[in-house]
This record gives sequence, structure tokens and C-alpha cells, in this order.
Amino acid sequence: ILNINVGGKLFQIAYKVLAQYPITRLGKLALYTDPVKKLQLCDDYLVQKNEYFFDRDPSIFHYIFHFYRSGVLWVMDEVCPSNFVEEIEYWGIHLKYSQRCCRILFEEKQDELNEYLKIEKELEAELEPLESGEQFDGKFLGEFRKTIWNLIENPYSSVAAKIIAVMSSIFVLVSIVGMTLSTVEEMKNKTGKMWMEQVEMICAIFFTSEYLMRLISSSSFKKFLRAAFNAIDLVAILPFYIQILFENLDEGDMHYHEELHKVENVSKLGKVLKLIKLMRIFRILKLARHSTGLRAFSFTMRQCYQQVCCLLLFIAMGVFTFSALIHSVEHDVPGTDFTSIPYAWWWAAVSLSTVGYGDTVPDTILGRMVAFVCISFGIILNGMPISILYNKFSDYYAKLKAHEISQ
Repeated sequence: ILNINVGGKLFQIAYKVLAQYPITRLGKLALYTDPVKKLQLCDDYLVQKNEYFFDRDPSIFHYIFHFYRSGVLWVMDEVCPSNFVEEIEYWGIHLKYSQRCCRILFEEKQDELNEYLKIEKELEAELEPLESGEQFDGKFLGEFRKTIWNLIENPYSSVAAKIIAVMSSIFVLVSIVGMTLSTVEEMKNKTGKMWMEQVEMICAIFFTSEYLMRLISSSSFKKFLRAAFNAIDLVAILPFYIQILFENLDEGDMHYHEELHKVENVSKLGKVLKLIKLMRIFRILKLARHSTGLRAFSFTMRQCYQQVCCLLLFIAMGVFTFSALIHSVEHDVPGTDFTSIPYAWWWAAVSLSTVGYGDTVPDTILGRMVAFVCISFGIILNGMPISILYNKFSDYYAKLKAHEISQ
């Protein structure tokens, strides 16, 4: 009998039983005759009691002990997968000795744990700021740059930082409202344009100052340029300066507003200018810097991109399938809108989304039956990923919120 002491608990196993598994740690211990090699396999040896001591988890060893007695490795649900794998690897026992049902459940649990740890690691990276206060130690104007960094990047560091964060969100909203009002017919007179230009100039000055302060307080210029939020800040201020540059390209005797109007009507420069003005809508993405909900939504979309892509694939398959069906049963109807399958794509897309504009409808009974099946399929299809996305979003949002409170 081999006496084994695992974490203070004594186990006794026959040598002939251990010899049946010569590649395991205890099997080698039973077969080796050299005392030096035996001592290399254990942590200590008690001469008085003739016990081999192992400083391992005795609760896990119960499964190892049962394996040598029965030849089957049992896996319980309450066992941590990582700890169990580490222990059986130490004892030299492979998971293949377990029952197939236990092995399948264990591997699924292990995959879930690995996925959970992966998401936790990515979430921690999402929560970590681009810079940290310690990175400014020993650098040029380190204390000054650290103070600016706290004001801009850490709203919870002081009252002033919180005020700047609130002001940043207010200026974003004011800028979006100003851009929206500039398209209203009543605001296109001289006075309205003047007010909108002044609002735009004030917002651009604030965004530029904010961007420059972030640039000054950055400890790494390359890391600053690679950050997504900083790219959004740059997109938020570039349209204003590009617009000023374009407006002064053909400046002459005529007032620049009249010259700009002329350019917009007779050249491609006006189309480019309109496109640049439209880029101001991306300023609303700046709210994600101080919005936990938007950050959680972005993180959810990145984590669930496979489910989202799968949903889009199903929608595309449904559009092609039902557009072909509705065309085959409706193309002979006089005055029908389903003259071809591409013309039926819009109807299929609207029906699958259950929006139902009613601009294109089938006229025959068979066509309405196809429409009913299409709408029913759309309801089932749209309802499938909602619970998954919502549960993950609520989980990520709670973790982001908890991190903000703990700061």
C-alpha cells in the first residue's frame, strides 16, 4: 500500500492499482525504484509514517483517488474548470478518462468560463483610460499636464472637471441643434444665418480648445492619434475650418456669401462643401465619451457582431426568398408594382421589418398569403436576438456604471 498525504489528508492506494496507469504521477511513484526520482515527484517524504506528501488541494484529489479505484474520472458541476484542469494536469491524468456526458458538460462550462474571462479582460481595457496619472511622473511639465489631463479625462477628479464634462456635452447638443435649425426655411434669412454662424464659431472654438488640451496632456502622441475618441474629436472640428478654407478659395470683389452661393450652384466645390458640413453630425458621437449608456452600447455591438451579422444574413435571405415568391404570383396582375424581383426587394425588406409602409401591396389572395408568411417570419426573426442583446447590454452597462462609482 502506498501512503499519500495530500494537503493533510491521508489516502492509501495499492501499488498494483497505480501501476495500471504508468504515465500518471502516482503511477511513476509506484513504479520507480530510485528514491531520488520518487522525491522529485512529491513535495516531501515523511520517513516515520512512510508517507509521500503533496501540497495540493485534497478536495480535488478525491476525484483522482476515485479514478484510480474505478478507472473513471468523475467531474462535478461545483468544481471550478480552471482549477480542476490544473490539478489533473499535475497528477498526469487526461480528461479522456471521464464519461462522455461529463466531459461534454465540462468542456461547455470551460468554454463559457474562457469566454467570460475574455469579455472581462476586454471590458477592463474599455474601462481603462488612455492615460494614467503615473505616466506624467518625471516628464516635461509633468504636474501641469497631469492637472490638464484630470480636468479633461477624469470628470470625477474635481468639481471643475465635472463642469468641463457637462459643458462638453452641452456644446455638442447646442452644435447639433444649431445645425438642425440652419436647415429650417425661416432661419435662412440674413439674421438667422448670422446667429447660426456665431453659434457654430463658438462651438468650434470650444471643441478646438478641448482637443488641444487633450493633445498637450497626452504622454504619447502616437497613442493619442490611435484613440477612437480623439479621432471623433478631430472629425468634430475639421468641418468648420475646411468650410472657412473653401469659402475663401474664390474670394473676390463679391461678398463671400454670394460667391459661395455661386460656387455651390455652378461647381463641384459646393457639393463637397455640403458633404463637409454634413460631417458635423458626427459630433453627437462625442457624447459617448461621457455617456455610460453609449459606451455600453458600443461595447455590446462589438461583442455581439457575430449575432448581428447572422441576423443580417437571415434578413438578406428572407428578402431574396420572399421577393422571388411575390414576383412569381403577382407579375401577371395588370398595373402591379412587382414587375421584377429587384423591384420587390423594397416590399420584402419593409415587410420583414414589420414596418409596413403600404406603398406596395399584393392584389391577389395568393400574394397576400405570401405577405402574411413574410410578416410572420419577420416577427420571429426580429424577436430572436433582442433578449441576447438586451441581457448583454444591461450586464455591460452595470459593470461600466460600477467602475465609474468606484473611481
